[in-house]
Amino acid sequence: MTALAPSSRPVRVWDVVLSVVLLLGLGVLAALTSLFGAFLAMASDPCGAVECDTGLISAGMLTAMILPWVLLAAAVTVVVVLLVRRRLAFWVPLVGVPLVIGAWFLGAAIASAGVPGSTL
Repeated sequence: MTALAPSSRPVRVWDVVLSVVLLLGLGVLAALTSLFGAFLAMASDPCGAVECDTGLISAGMLTAMILPWVLLAAAVTVVVVLLVRRRLAFWVPLVGVPLVIGAWFLGAAIASAGVPGSTL
């Protein structure tokens, strides 16, 4: 077995702490957007009067509920890899924030497409 050579880069404690705090914030944001994604089921409210595509409404709701968690998992993975390699990682959760918010809008757009005459 070969021993791993020590990295020449120092551990940046501030980066580790900031990355963990920002990841926790991203987790809270993912939970909130996922919760708000469940409310997209209300897009089917006018479906008694008009013909709706419930498959699209369901797909939009599931997209808005699941995609934020997938993006959070990806951000955690990238942060861990960067921290192990002793690279700056605090920026990853910051990039994740607009992506998680955009995931809700993507789900809302898909759900809205299932209701004829609706606009986002």
